[in-house]
Amino acid sequence: MSTVVQLASARRRAPRLALLGTGVVGTAFVGRYARLRDQLQRLPDFAWLANSRSLQTCDSDLAAALEQARQAPAHASVLPPWAEAESLHVGDVVVDATASETVADWHAEWLSRGIHVVTANKLGNGAALVRAQAIHRARQHGGAHYGDSATVGAGLPLLRSLRALVAGGDRIHRVEGILSGSLAWLFNHYDGARPFSALVRQARDAGYTEPDPRDDLSGEDVRRKLLILARAAGIELQAEQVRVESLVSAELAALSVAEFDARLHELDAPLAALFAQAEQAGAKLRFVGRFEGDGASVGVQALPESHPFCAGGGTDNRVAIYSDRYPEQPLVVQGPGAGAEVTAAALLDDVLNIVS
Repeated sequence: MSTVVQLASARRRAPRLALLGTGVVGTAFVGRYARLRDQLQRLPDFAWLANSRSLQTCDSDLAAALEQARQAPAHASVLPPWAEAESLHVGDVVVDATASETVADWHAEWLSRGIHVVTANKLGNGAALVRAQAIHRARQHGGAHYGDSATVGAGLPLLRSLRALVAGGDRIHRVEGILSGSLAWLFNHYDGARPFSALVRQARDAGYTEPDPRDDLSGEDVRRKLLILARAAGIELQAEQVRVESLVSAELAALSVAEFDARLHELDAPLAALFAQAEQAGAKLRFVGRFEGDGASVGVQALPESHPFCAGGGTDNRVAIYSDRYPEQPLVVQGPGAGAEVTAAALLDDVLNIVS
């Protein structure tokens, strides 16, 4: 069947929604969907929701299905439960609220079958270049949409701005900024008086960090976001081209999540030393990501208090885009860049844009 015929068939069939991931973001997505379902008539019906343990159909009680999935025991099969699910059709929408490599590997497959993908999972366009290229090809072949605004800036118009500039003939020279809402929050609140590890636990409990805080503290989350932004700007940046200065030692990186939590205090002394050195120089610590034509970098920088990246507060992302159009005074995008609710809102916005 040709793509045109497939899409025409999809328009005759009401799209359905499938959610992968029932953690803090997936739960927030279900809650927002439930609150807006009666208000927004164009919201598609849920077919099912799933995690790595269970798949639940959503014929009636969405909240009950979510709770059953969250409480399910470990899944015995080699294949994840959603891989064995009722077949999705052209025009349906898969929402990926995971941080799963396995799920990211399916993005191109779904797109090639004309199934839309909306994602907060950065591993699709923010990891191996070959996977990002496969997703791009599958979008073109299947005629499906790839909603990824939640992958960077929790829905801030960063990707949309970059793509609009490139589509208008602009050439991106450099992008730099505070790209991690969790690290923004940590360094906005860290004043040397309270242990850094205590702030990390507070940020994790508030849902600002990834499920494993090392994804943020290692700089890996920022690396992924840089790759997504660079590729949106037309630069086929490889992951290994991004120089990352991690806050986590190799020894701590090798531990289980529980073991790492027990030794989280080992971050305190190195951060206290960095803070004291910056304070003596009249500077503030910020975790900055940057890419330009000859490479990319991620790490802590001591910036003058007057620097624009030292403004703002909370989980705000602040990103500067330099281009032919903005060579000296950059285009700046700023706003909340972390939290389950804003990420869920970005996911649902992408769903609405697709089904509309």
